[in-house]
Amino acid sequence: MRRIWINGLTVLMVAAALAGCSTSKEKMLPHDGNTMLDIWNEETGGAARGGQSAQQLLDARQSLRRSLTQDDVNAAPTVNASYTRTAQNEIYRQFHRLPNPDLVMYVFPHLAGTDPAPVPGYTTVFPLYQRVQYAMSGERVEDY
Repeated sequence: MRRIWINGLTVLMVAAALAGCSTSKEKMLPHDGNTMLDIWNEETGGAARGGQSAQQLLDARQSLRRSLTQDDVNAAPTVNASYTRTAQNEIYRQFHRLPNPDLVMYVFPHLAGTDPAPVPGYTTVFPLYQRVQYAMSGERVEDY
């Protein structure tokens, strides 16, 4: 009885899968004769079907723009100089090294090797981080 159910379910699933593949591409994704340029113009409002014309968009953008004030014009060289590479700011480090503290570890006396030999206790120093880490430009400016 159980095998009949499994066979029936398998036949039903195969039939459903084949029915899903029986549709055509044109039925699923109609082309309508539009080119990509037509679709672009429709979606960006460049052409017909109720979209704004290019001139309307340009007018809207112009209304949002503002002219530069005299203070903006006077401050422009200083602002631009902060982004410009010069010989002076190339001499100074822009990416400072982050602190990498040394850890001091005491190793107790122990026996080591295949033929156990006594090793006296000693102190060793190693850095906390394996690699040197750098701060982003302007993130950390104090010297270490």
